[in-house]
Amino acid sequence: MTDSPPAIGIIGGSGLYDLDGFSNREEISVPTPFGPPSDTLIAGDFAGRRVVFLPRHGKGHRLLPTELNHRANIWALRSLNVRWIIAVTAVGSLQEQYHPRDVLLPDQFFDRTSRREHHTFFGRGIVAHVAFGDPISTGLRTLLHEESQALGLRTHNGGTYVCMDGPAFSTRAESNANRQLGFDVIGMTNLPEAKLAREAEIALATLAMITDYDCWKVEEEAVTAESVIAHLHANVSAAKSILARVIPRIPAVPDAPEHRALDTAIMTDRSLWPASTVEELRPILRRFI
Repeated sequence: MTDSPPAIGIIGGSGLYDLDGFSNREEISVPTPFGPPSDTLIAGDFAGRRVVFLPRHGKGHRLLPTELNHRANIWALRSLNVRWIIAVTAVGSLQEQYHPRDVLLPDQFFDRTSRREHHTFFGRGIVAHVAFGDPISTGLRTLLHEESQALGLRTHNGGTYVCMDGPAFSTRAESNANRQLGFDVIGMTNLPEAKLAREAEIALATLAMITDYDCWKVEEEAVTAESVIAHLHANVSAAKSILARVIPRIPAVPDAPEHRALDTAIMTDRSLWPASTVEELRPILRRFI
């Protein structure tokens, strides 16, 4: 745990490990009570801000979505005093108007995952229920929208991200059902990150980079790993350009509503908190202990 100035976290995929102008680069191994994160974290300075990169799937893309240790990832970031996260993620489009290589900034999620007991820090004697009606930081999403538009990118501000387990892509029946429910994009990783970030009092927004039309658009080739990778590599350059413009605009002081999410969330009286759980959650509960 650190007393360093509040930092900005970037959760990214292949090729998104730093930015041009990123200085004082260091790799940090962070042990956590929940096991190892996806990889070492890469910290440094950019535009006068402390920035920490986390390769979501490990360097070289070695981890399946269902193998990701989301609790370890978010705990590690919070232990380094990360108070904002921009989660860059590849998604499939579920609607005609969202094209591959577009940018979509979700403001809602729908959970189709099956491992939800791993998507909370609480339990083991401390019960908390965070408010999650608005799961994305509006302030951070607004900055992403403004800078993406300034770069001339096709950008969609708002939309619902449906999160599935994977690792297989959807069947056509599943894809069509998600479309009929009005969902906008589909992915396999971002919702657990958003839930845990809220519990850790981190403001999170998602930079969803569209790589494909899932498999519902029969006149298009069904999504394959090969086609996703081609668009993903093209999207990395756009994501880096957005990040470089947004990072200097993120407030220096963490005073958004998300930064006090636990104020009304913890149900268990402080006198009953097990010492072992308090120690596990020290980076998250620090202002309460």
